[in-house]
Amino acid sequence: MQKTLRMGKRGQVFDQLANLGIGIASLVIIFAVVFLIAANVGDNAAVAADPNATAAVNTLTVAASTIPGWVPLVVIAVIGSILISLVALFRSTR
Repeated sequence: MQKTLRMGKRGQVFDQLANLGIGIASLVIIFAVVFLIAANVGDNAAVAADPNATAAVNTLTVAASTIPGWVPLVVIAVIGSILISLVALFRSTR
């Protein structure tokens, strides 16, 4: 709480951008781990022998591969909302 009081409103906006970067980096790491796990599960001999398990792994891989396409849109929306709040902050100080 003390950090927020000393920083000021403009500093809070830039702090939000830093938090956005940390969140995106975490998301990328999680996606990389999920894709690696799915690839290793798909290579498993027991999974390859069972057609239902193979279909489930393939469905998971296809579903997970569509997620990174949405990430840039979400990032742009969050940055846009932060910039709009920054503009509103500057207009209110006048």
